Amino acid sequence: MFTCKKMMSALIAAGMASLAVAAPTTSSFGVVVLPDTQFYSRYATSAEGSQFMNRYGSEPYLAQTQWLADNAKTMGIPFVIHVGDVVDQQNKSAQWSVADAAMKVLESAKVPYSVLAGNHDVINGCSYNGSQSDCTDAQRNLASEPYLKWFTPARAQQQSTFGGRDASGFHEYHVFEAQGQKFMVLSLSWRVSDAGIAWARDVIAANPTTPVIVSLHEFLAIDSDGKSGRETPFSNMLWERLIRDNDQIFMVVSGHNHGSARLTRTNDYGHPVEEFVVDYQMAYQGGNGYMRLFEFDLGANQIKALSFSPWVPQKPSDSLNQFDVAVMTDANNEFVVEMNFTDRFAGFNPDFSAGQPNREQALVEAVRTSILENYDDIEPVDPVLPFDTEDYPHAAGTLAHWRFTGGAHGSAVADGGVVADRSGSGNPVVRAPLVNGALAEDLVWSGDRHALSAADGSACFLANSKHGVRESYFQTIADAPINADTLSSGYTVEAVVKIHKDWTPGNNAWMNVLTRDGNRGDVPGYSGGDPESTPLLFAVSSLREFQWEPTYATPNGHSAKSVWSGEIMADTWQHVAIVNDPVTHDTTMYVAGAPVLRNVQNAPGIATLGLPWVVGAGLWESTRTDGFFGCISEVRISNRALAPSEWLTARKTRVIGSGSRQNLVGTAGDDLITGNVGADVLTGGDGADTFVFRSLRDGTDTITDFAPGEDKLNLHGVLASVGYEGGDPLADGHVRVLDSGSGAVVQIDADGSAGVGAARTLIVLRGLTAQQVSAAGNFLF
Repeated sequence: MFTCKKMMSALIAAGMASLAVAAPTTSSFGVVVLPDTQFYSRYATSAEGSQFMNRYGSEPYLAQTQWLADNAKTMGIPFVIHVGDVVDQQNKSAQWSVADAAMKVLESAKVPYSVLAGNHDVINGCSYNGSQSDCTDAQRNLASEPYLKWFTPARAQQQSTFGGRDASGFHEYHVFEAQGQKFMVLSLSWRVSDAGIAWARDVIAANPTTPVIVSLHEFLAIDSDGKSGRETPFSNMLWERLIRDNDQIFMVVSGHNHGSARLTRTNDYGHPVEEFVVDYQMAYQGGNGYMRLFEFDLGANQIKALSFSPWVPQKPSDSLNQFDVAVMTDANNEFVVEMNFTDRFAGFNPDFSAGQPNREQALVEAVRTSILENYDDIEPVDPVLPFDTEDYPHAAGTLAHWRFTGGAHGSAVADGGVVADRSGSGNPVVRAPLVNGALAEDLVWSGDRHALSAADGSACFLANSKHGVRESYFQTIADAPINADTLSSGYTVEAVVKIHKDWTPGNNAWMNVLTRDGNRGDVPGYSGGDPESTPLLFAVSSLREFQWEPTYATPNGHSAKSVWSGEIMADTWQHVAIVNDPVTHDTTMYVAGAPVLRNVQNAPGIATLGLPWVVGAGLWESTRTDGFFGCISEVRISNRALAPSEWLTARKTRVIGSGSRQNLVGTAGDDLITGNVGADVLTGGDGADTFVFRSLRDGTDTITDFAPGEDKLNLHGVLASVGYEGGDPLADGHVRVLDSGSGAVVQIDADGSAGVGAARTLIVLRGLTAQQVSAAGNFLF
């Protein structure tokens, strides 16, 4: 999106440059990391509908490598590192063809790069479990591995920086020169073997004065906060066997774990080793073309990081949305690491120096300018934390809304315990009877929650598995109206869940968040596979992907097909929304607000056998099995396609007064209305509104249209202001509701009914009686 302002800035800059040429002041170079490209390779193929080309007229993988081909030499980027998962499915040659074409762009431009195999690039990509006796390169049939056929040793040798590959062909090293100094990139593919580690040590020993960057597919993980780096069993093993006693290794970069994070670790020489993980595959469009620049500013003794997308500015303007941020500016994607390179490398290269200044502007700023030259970047929208437990859109068309909260943290959910339907539609769920060895303590209440959910807790399933024993779950009552609903006019299903940190495929593959009871083979006209399964599967696959597979109506009966997410990290809260369009009946899954790439078309409704909905377990034939292992905070089912602004992670509209004695009017939706000092007149309008009172100085306010049972009075702040520490202010007289000639009045008594102080009127509720208002459900304390 070109702007006149940017054109004028460019002209002014050009004019200034013609008057004087500034001398270079910075000595730096850049290395760019290509994070997991697997979804770019997969969804560019015709088998997956050529999604990028059909939607945008371009492809992210090609956009990345073309930008590098066009800019690497002029910007001083001597090397590119691919951290693996080149493709998503190693047995699909079309995906390898996409990757092959993209990397050939770098080869044609003579831009050197390293590449390595991730777990998706090898036939057996199992993870490290403490042993080197399986799934390493030593256990592979090298002649059968597609990675070695597409990225051959001969192909790698064409790179001007190529130093060699190990005997397996999976690991390689390169040496590039920048600012008069040599640097090594040591690329180790998935699950490097003992022999591969020995080879790596020999390579470093043969280049004793060269600083080393180690690149791998998996190394650093990301903690459940989504920001903090965390070591893994594999990273600890490699630290002990390769890194800690090799002072030349000053940096490790990896992908695999979704997001971006970093750690600093100290080696045996007392020197820092900077560790980075960069992986955007779960972001919008499988990564939205993001890649990471590391600028090594040798003069300023800094490593500067910037993540950006050369693809986003290429997209048609009418296709852009809130996810299309071209330059990421949050602290995990733009940052500076201090490193005195001369001191850090002195122990093995005492002659290392910064070199002559080669640029006037920092490389990260030059790249930022290049990317945004003809693009007005999207302002990222910071998520808003909930103000209280009612701070979410109470969407019209909600058939059921279950919040799994209410008990003391760690206490068991009672056998037969009821979770109310917050929608008021009469669809509660109850804990199923304890059978097949299930214990009460297998399902407990928890204070753990998603930061963006207004729910203040969750229920945690601690013993469920795929083995059909000790299954704990909830189900709707037999005569619940929702049991008969087929949602044929579109729907939205939301769930806020966290997979347990100890999840394993062997115990928990195909565990269910939500199902409908019965066998889909009994649905009239069903013609799909697995008739023993349920009419709805909302499950977690053996690859830890969310699966949404409803049995839907066809012209000739019923069938089933699945929507899939990418890999979901354990021990991390997720909000999932599945939205079915009322016209096209296309179904789209959103994880953390971003649409996934594997969606389905023309799948109307969810078939039913008139049996209960089940939360936390599945059914195979007549056996209850595949129970959810982790925590579920809330589930909501709506009979229409909700917009993101209506999801559980959205907030009510803020209506805030700016002075005393105002008339504040809310919107037609759900509002959070906060008056100010003095007597205000507040009108909520339609929707479920919350009126917030923070101190006794706020009153006396008049609310003209309070709707008992739907609207709420939030008195948390005002009670805190008078030092209230009790648990039931209505019962102990700190909050009183009385009748008056103007309507019901709400009074605050600072010392309660036992005290001698007088109560003060805070709110007048016009047109209502005290009996209509006095129920505790109308208040938030």
